Amino acid sequence: MSKVKGKGFILMGVSSTGKTSVGTAVAQRLGIKLIDGDDLHPRANILKMGQGMPLNDEDRAPWLERIRDAAFSLEQKSEVGIIVCSALKKQYRDLIRDGNEVTFLFLHGPFELVLERMKQRKGHYMKPDMLKSQFDILEIPQADEPDVIPISIEGTFEQVVERCVNALKPLL
Repeated sequence: MSKVKGKGFILMGVSSTGKTSVGTAVAQRLGIKLIDGDDLHPRANILKMGQGMPLNDEDRAPWLERIRDAAFSLEQKSEVGIIVCSALKKQYRDLIRDGNEVTFLFLHGPFELVLERMKQRKGHYMKPDMLKSQFDILEIPQADEPDVIPISIEGTFEQVVERCVNALKPLL
């Protein structure tokens, strides 16, 4: 049982780092809510990505507002949950932080490993040739973002889940 009244954890990283599958497993292990940020994309974003076109900052703005609102809702309803969201740029993370008490878990790994995992995915609108654009815009969190916990995706799925669970337990 969580001691925290309401808290949002943002599971971030480029596409195919395992955000949704890891987030699902971590939420189940900890008995907390999971919100998949992909479900919060406006229709125009889904259509654009489905055509193989990367999103720009203007496209992402309404989506990030929905992520921020979902984190706010968790806090207001005294729920604890993980929100899956790429949050690639510091300005995106800052927008999500605005008015919220959130902690980010940053799933990261080398491009080659992420590309290999992306190629194994079925039925996702993100295409492998779009991965480079995500790495290009990724602003790796620095020391001025103390609410970000880096989590390596190297190793087995269970190892990554365990790293996340161990990182979150002291915060619950």
